[in-house]
Amino acid sequence: MAVFRTAAIQMCSGVSVADNTEAAERLIRAAAAAGADYALTPEMTTLLTGDRERLFAGISTEAVDPSLARFRALAAELEIHIHIGSMAIKLGETSVANRSFLVGPDGTILARYDKINMFDVDLPGGESYRESGLYQRGDRAVVASLPWLQLGLSICYDLRFPALYRALASSGATALSVPAAFTKTTGEAHWHVLVRARAIETGSFVVAAAQGGHHEDGRDTYGHSMIVDPWGTVLAESGVEPGFILADLDPAAADVARQGIPAIVTDQDFARPPAALTRRFAAA
Repeated sequence: MAVFRTAAIQMCSGVSVADNTEAAERLIRAAAAAGADYALTPEMTTLLTGDRERLFAGISTEAVDPSLARFRALAAELEIHIHIGSMAIKLGETSVANRSFLVGPDGTILARYDKINMFDVDLPGGESYRESGLYQRGDRAVVASLPWLQLGLSICYDLRFPALYRALASSGATALSVPAAFTKTTGEAHWHVLVRARAIETGSFVVAAAQGGHHEDGRDTYGHSMIVDPWGTVLAESGVEPGFILADLDPAAADVARQGIPAIVTDQDFARPPAALTRRFAAA
């Protein structure tokens, strides 16, 4: 298995789909020029808003979404894997998915994942989020094949649910994608610990691409995109500003980590995916 270069794209997405798509493309192009074979963008790459009316006005169904078409064409042009961490995708007149797309070097959509765990919370200081009021919850976990390894898909708040990642790792994933838009408050408290913990407990690489900065809708996100190896070592980390980070990943490192700490095999509760997740696994 060959070493490959991965990029985590950091953005500060606003309320203009066109501007966000252009910003994502610019950063992906720069990462590809720096040798990236795989590039992950953050949660809500193309539109970051909590306003239902504005959300529905700015999104489309998967079949006709212009941003998705543009990213597929970009992957084919650059001949790299582009992983759009998530986009809001219209499912019907009143229903929306928070959906991740893994696009191959020929522009084919290789995998889709709809966010399972919704962030519904009232934070100190008056911040309130009700994702379940905007998005339809996903119902299946997804492991996708890259040329170098198997990749487990997740989105943001999923990071707080370790059983999902144990199930992904037990089903063959040796890298985990975590596109995110952690708030500044929760990010400062928990982001680094959670990202490294998911890597250590599963013996997997974690690629975590984040939103960072002050957004047009008024929220502040933490940034600090990270790429972590299966031993928990931080290979690359950004600050708060938009940009990208790079790291070369050797798939063999996951085997070494799992041989040293065989937690996936010896934890009998997770020797195979939990029954509820097994029923929901999707082949990508």
